[in-house]
Amino acid sequence: MDFLRKLPWTLIRASQVSSSRRIHSNFVFLKRRKTAEEKKSPRIIEYAPKKSNKIVLSGVVDVWRNMTVEELAKSAQKSLEHIQEVMLYVPGVDDLESDARLHDVKIIKEILEKCGMKMKIVAPPDTAETIVKDKDVFSRPPANPEELQPRFPIVTVMGHVDHGKTTLLDTLRGASVAAGEAGGITQHIGAFTVELESGEKVTFLDTPGHAAFSAMRARGANCTDIIVLVVAAEDGVMQQTKEVVRLAEDAGVPIIVAINKIDKPEADVERTKRDLMQLGLALEGHGGDIQVVPISALKGTNLTELTETISAQATMMGIKADFKGFVEGIVIESKIDKFRGKLSTTIVTRGTLRKGAVLVSGTAYAKVRGLFDHAGKPMECAPPGTPVEILGWRDLPLAGEQVLEVESEKKASSVIRFRKGQQMEEKIENDREAILKKELEHLEKYRAERDARRKMGFFKSRQKGPRQKEIQDDDGTPCVNIILKGDVHGSVEAILNVLDSYDDSEKCRLNIVHYGVGNVSEGDVELSKTFNAIIYAFSVDSSVATKSKAPVRDFKVIYHLVNDLKDEISSKLPPLEVEEIVGEANVLQIFQITEGKKEVTVLGCRCTKGMLKKKLNFKIVRQGEIIYKGSLESMRHLKNEVDSIKNDTECGLKLKDLSCEVKPGDIIYCYSVGEKAQTTAWDPGF
Repeated sequence: MDFLRKLPWTLIRASQVSSSRRIHSNFVFLKRRKTAEEKKSPRIIEYAPKKSNKIVLSGVVDVWRNMTVEELAKSAQKSLEHIQEVMLYVPGVDDLESDARLHDVKIIKEILEKCGMKMKIVAPPDTAETIVKDKDVFSRPPANPEELQPRFPIVTVMGHVDHGKTTLLDTLRGASVAAGEAGGITQHIGAFTVELESGEKVTFLDTPGHAAFSAMRARGANCTDIIVLVVAAEDGVMQQTKEVVRLAEDAGVPIIVAINKIDKPEADVERTKRDLMQLGLALEGHGGDIQVVPISALKGTNLTELTETISAQATMMGIKADFKGFVEGIVIESKIDKFRGKLSTTIVTRGTLRKGAVLVSGTAYAKVRGLFDHAGKPMECAPPGTPVEILGWRDLPLAGEQVLEVESEKKASSVIRFRKGQQMEEKIENDREAILKKELEHLEKYRAERDARRKMGFFKSRQKGPRQKEIQDDDGTPCVNIILKGDVHGSVEAILNVLDSYDDSEKCRLNIVHYGVGNVSEGDVELSKTFNAIIYAFSVDSSVATKSKAPVRDFKVIYHLVNDLKDEISSKLPPLEVEEIVGEANVLQIFQITEGKKEVTVLGCRCTKGMLKKKLNFKIVRQGEIIYKGSLESMRHLKNEVDSIKNDTECGLKLKDLSCEVKPGDIIYCYSVGEKAQTTAWDPGF
């Protein structure tokens, strides 16, 4: 160590450096130092090019629905003339223009196969990025007459209940539907296509005939070309017959009258025609052009003549539609299927509906996953005039709403947001007036209480005793809470329309806790327990409520459901006191008798009807006005105290209340008070 201290410092440093280089041979320690010039030079940062994650497949072309011919040429990296030349050899292509849209993906696939390429279906290019605000979607402007093609007509069968509408359709399509309906009564709109003997196809709508289904019948009239008005020959014109005529006139739809049940002995066709003409219908053969066909739906009489009349009427009208472009339609009915989810029966009015289309209806939208006809068979496409069951709705659409096709799901979401916002604004506007009224009432009440406190002074205004309850006790009015579940939206809507007519809330309140479409669920059972509500299940499965022992009632006919609800309301009402007259007597003379030191009034009477009993109640009537109502203190025959007086017997009666002034000629009634079950005065209209 002494030796190292005596060595120069530079030698020690050199020896340490040389030894470290000798011991550590890692390349990090052998890194060359930068020179002074290199340190002064500016630093240059170099980046390596990023690798693209997109896998480019040779010969694979991105395609999407409703793409134009020009877009297909750009995606395939071919000239427009090349694609148009290939399209000449593809069947089904009738438009080669650059802006013509290819609605069928199969045609696009065949075009690319002839070009030696494959296709890959992708989402359409997003052209809505520049749109900041959500916008609504509307129907397209009318198409050019040259683009329209003939379609088969939509015929709605309408009329009064039990006049044979469903039986007529059974015979036309050779199926038994009326037997499957509850009680033979149509509970919702049925839509189906029938092929006539001539080979022509007609779409029929069967609408319910009862007054409870007015809204459903109105929807049937708004999406139809021809109305077949069924009138029973033995009943003639009824209430719903008049309503159908009014709906047809408002919608401007031609009518064909079918006088049904002509095979019955009491049928009177001529009287029915006279009744129809009194409604303002100009019948054929009586100076008008409305065709009348007498038929028997049950036996099939004159049905061929009726179908020929429908076909001739449709031919004269020249019914045509646009088969291209975005789809438009009307929701006829909607329901929730236990296995398939939310479904809607829709009539296509414009365009051709195919799988994969994105539809908007009200505040619900769907990406079509399946199309089915009225028999449940899958369909490839649905041209205009076709009733089709659509599978793929995110939310349940409302019956009567318009269906519109949009470009993409992103566009559909934008439309739904806009429409919900509009609904919220309308609700706020409608509620604003009610809110202002409530605020004014609250302000007036507050000012009145404040002025009263100021007049009373500080000490007097202080509240004595317990604080008043913020939530007041029940006023004692009976209440019936219900939960309504139905099979389809139209049935639920019809029942709710009936319940809206309830007008006996002063005696018993009717509260609808919840309503919806679908089977009874666990949530409905919990609501029933919480609110002590009755579950009314209309043509749906209620096994969940039955297992939980919740109050549930199953119905398949709307009349039975309403009658049961009326009985339930009536059972909640308190019984009425009823007076039953037992006997009647006339006052003949007034006597003043001294009992002890008191002078009392005794009525000399004769029993003229029934029997007078001392224990019962009595009332005295003078010229129709009751002057006394109470009991007796004494009843005597001659000088004996008795408990009853028979008919045509004289007696003396002493009232308990002697303040009443009785005169000869007054009538005395002896009556008993009983209880009678009270029924609700609500009349739903049937």
